[in-house]
Amino acid sequence: VDDATITTNVDDAVGRATSVFAHWRSVPAPRRGEVVRHLGDELRRHKDALADLVQIEVGKIRSEALGEVQEMIDICDFAVGLSRQLHGLTISSERPGHRLAETWQPLGPVGVISAFNFPVAVWSWNAALALICGDTVVWKPSDATPLCSLATTVLARRAAITAGFSADVCQLVFGDASIGRALASDHRVPLISATGSTRMGRLVAPIVAERFGRSILELGGNNAAIVAPSADLDLVVRGVTFAAAGTAGQRCTSLRRLIVHSSRVDEVVDRIGRAYTQLRVGNPMSSDTLVGPLIDEKAGRAMTAAIEQAVAEGGRLVVGGERCLADAAPDAAYMRPAIVTMPRQTEIVRTETFAPILYVMSYETMDEA
Repeated sequence: VDDATITTNVDDAVGRATSVFAHWRSVPAPRRGEVVRHLGDELRRHKDALADLVQIEVGKIRSEALGEVQEMIDICDFAVGLSRQLHGLTISSERPGHRLAETWQPLGPVGVISAFNFPVAVWSWNAALALICGDTVVWKPSDATPLCSLATTVLARRAAITAGFSADVCQLVFGDASIGRALASDHRVPLISATGSTRMGRLVAPIVAERFGRSILELGGNNAAIVAPSADLDLVVRGVTFAAAGTAGQRCTSLRRLIVHSSRVDEVVDRIGRAYTQLRVGNPMSSDTLVGPLIDEKAGRAMTAAIEQAVAEGGRLVVGGERCLADAAPDAAYMRPAIVTMPRQTEIVRTETFAPILYVMSYETMDEA
């Protein structure tokens, strides 16, 4: 790790990314793709080690951690192919002997702000595409996952050097929310891609818009599923359990609201409840663990508070919701995935809680659902 790999100074990181962009944008796209190809090779070589860091810092179980790194490898493969397909349109002109050609131009340094729950994959989705398009990348990761981001950046910078280019095409800047605000407000960064909560998005979007920058926001998702009377309940139980309890409910794609036809709701709740009791909560390093810890104590308290509010709003806690392994791991927030039946879509049901809580409601007609 060299000094240029780590900084807490946004101005320095953006400055280096801006300087190298002047050359990087002129490199042929297939040559830029070589950097991403080498990055994919580095990720293949270090897949297990990087997955270890994801487990240590986030608490994902082994299959999920390996799956996240595999997503990085997959996007690298996709981007390498895309580097030879950056087509522009050729358009007929009304002028004799003339044709119009469309050429896509790189934007400049691209800012990537990522959340803790996918500490490496989100960066790769953005960075692999930005790099082949001729943009440099400045990454502000979650302050909860510094090791994951540092290891990833070391691999990316190594890939750039192996391909014969400056390592400065990839920049990493550590810090709290103030660092994210500084990156979002920097006029040298024409595009900010930010992943996180809707609250974060409401803060970032106006800052970028005020300077007429562009933003890509991947925010929370209070996702719902509808179970029809004709549904295959074996499929429902498997799908809902994974979607709601996987990654300890800490995905923007996690299932949080289950809307079941009244003729099937009791059976669905009973079967999913029994499936939940079989979920082993514990050390994510253990091969038989299915649910690891929440990211921190604050997340555990938020889960408890949400369940209490749900009960106050007329809900019934069916299963789970309690803290476990408190004696063995007092500093970790191990929580049992919870199912709460609700009489209607109340305030707490409409609020995304980043934890494994599944609210179940019933319906009579599809329009109502």
